Amino acid sequence: MTILSEIINFNKSFVNEKGYEQYATTKFPDKRIVVLTCMDTRLTELLHKAMDLKNGDAKIIKNAGGLVTHPFGSIMRSIILAVYELKADEVYIIGHHDCGMSSTNTDHIIESMVNRGIDKSLFSTLKYSGVDMKDWLHGFEDVTESVRMSVDAVRNHPLMDNAVPVHGLVVHPDTGLLDIIVDGYANTEEQ
Repeated sequence: MTILSEIINFNKSFVNEKGYEQYATTKFPDKRIVVLTCMDTRLTELLHKAMDLKNGDAKIIKNAGGLVTHPFGSIMRSIILAVYELKADEVYIIGHHDCGMSSTNTDHIIESMVNRGIDKSLFSTLKYSGVDMKDWLHGFEDVTESVRMSVDAVRNHPLMDNAVPVHGLVVHPDTGLLDIIVDGYANTEEQ
């Protein structure tokens, strides 16, 4: 049995037994927050519990490292939409200790791509087109500094409302302990 067939079989039972009813909510976050965090598997349930978030409380955005890497990329677009269209009043950027993005080996990733059939000559084409694979795949050295940089990218975005607090935190992936790196309330125009 494949993973997909296991998921579909479970899903049929979930729907037939109305397991979805306990998760009924609206598209607007009850706590009026948007959270950007890492896609790390250890955070899937832990972060929600550590923040006392239930289904419907927050807009959750995840990517590798919980990073804002481009001012007009999909992460920033999602944050902007959450604030202006989906009633989020605060932004939380949450990194974590022991993040895989703090130890990415770009040479190894490129080698894995080639081993899986990506033509080596494509990397020359990408470089000629202005894409530096090592820069694009590189993570960060320090999670605290990474969180600060993403907070600054959101807070200083030309389309972000200056009255929206942008908080930066780091969570411990084993205990759920949250450390405040940036208190967004201290940096808003309206206090």
